[in-house]
Amino acid sequence: MTHEPVSLAKALASFDALWSPRIVTRVNDYDVRIAKVEGEHLWHAHDHTDEFFLVLEGELRISLREPGGERTVVLPRGSVFTVPRGTEHKPHAPSGAAILMFEPAGTPTVGDRHDEVPDHVDATTGHPLHG
Repeated sequence: MTHEPVSLAKALASFDALWSPRIVTRVNDYDVRIAKVEGEHLWHAHDHTDEFFLVLEGELRISLREPGGERTVVLPRGSVFTVPRGTEHKPHAPSGAAILMFEPAGTPTVGDRHDEVPDHVDATTGHPLHG
């Protein structure tokens, strides 16, 4: 990790891959990741951690399977939302978005339980930011 300020705009401009987060910094044992997203991710759950989302550009939707049924939250630019640990969820961005996520280092993007991983989703714990 760098000990210099990181421009999120420059960081986002440094890659084009969708659903493939880049680690911009670390806070204690947590990664701060950014990603470009468009279309659908997959249904998955993180059994041991919450997942924090901040929408930097565009609009992100997150479908949730909760005890009371299924619902979708809509996050316009500048909105934050935390998916509680163990909650099945599926992020999607029909028109594309740029997001920032905050989660423990080593957390897989496809969670601990998930549907089959489609080709357009990068099953990773995050990539180093280059550029």
